[in-house]
Amino acid sequence: MSIKITTELIKQLRESTGVSVMQCKNALQEAEGDMKKALAILKKTSSDIALKKAGRDAKDGRVFIKVGDKKSILVALHCETDFVSRNEDFVTLLSNLADKALKEGVEKMKEEAKDMIDPLIQKTGEKIELGDVYEIKGNILGNYVHNNKIAVIVSLEGGNEELAKDIAMHITAMKPEYIFQSEITEDVRKTINEIFQKEVAEVDKPENIKKKMLEGKIETYFKEKTLLDQVFIKNPNETISQLLEKNKAKIKEVKRYSI
Repeated sequence: MSIKITTELIKQLRESTGVSVMQCKNALQEAEGDMKKALAILKKTSSDIALKKAGRDAKDGRVFIKVGDKKSILVALHCETDFVSRNEDFVTLLSNLADKALKEGVEKMKEEAKDMIDPLIQKTGEKIELGDVYEIKGNILGNYVHNNKIAVIVSLEGGNEELAKDIAMHITAMKPEYIFQSEITEDVRKTINEIFQKEVAEVDKPENIKKKMLEGKIETYFKEKTLLDQVFIKNPNETISQLLEKNKAKIKEVKRYSI
C-alpha cells in the first residue's frame, strides 16, 4: 500500500537533502511515498547529474587548510562560479573533506569524496570536483590562506611557526617557481638563455657588453623565480635565504595551490 504524498513529506525530504521541491516530489512518487527509497533515488540521481556535468569547466572554487598534530592538510574544491564557492553548504563540504583527510587519511577521503560531493551537485546544479589534496608532516609548520583562493603550507627544520607562516605568506604573494636554484633544469636554462639572447642581440653595444647583459638578465630572472633568492616581502634588506640563516632554519617542504 502506497503512502499519500503530502506537502509535509515533500518538505521533510527537502529539509534533509536541500534539493528542489519538484525533485523531492518526483522521488517520493517514484518511491511510492517511502522516505528511505526516495532518499536512495535522490542519491542515484545526484550521481547521474554529476556525470552529465562532467564535461563542464570547474574553474572557480575554494581552498582550505586543516591543522592536526604535526601535520597540515590542504584541500581544494572546484566549482563553476564564485557564487557557489561562497555557498554555506560548499564551505561546509570542503571543511568536512579536509576533516576526513586529517582523521582517516587522504586516500580514504578521496575514495569517499564523490559520494560527499554528488548531493551538492544536485542541489546547486553546478559541476563540483575535488582538486589537489596535500598532506605535509613536520615539527614546524606554517600555513597561510589568501581570500580562500590561494593556500600555502611550509615545513621547516628549525625556526618556529611564526617564521614558517611568514614564509608561507611570502610564497603566496611572490609565487616562486623553485625553492632552490638546483631545481632549475638545463632545458629551462637553455630556453631562458635563448629568449634573452634575442633581446640582447637587438642592443647596439659591443659583444663583451652584450655578454655581461645576457648573464645579468638570466641571473636576475632566476633570482626572482627562486624562493631562497627572493627578497623577503616584510624586509627588503634581506633574502629568504638570509632570513632562514638568521633563524637557523631550513626549508623541508613547500606546497602551494591556487584556484
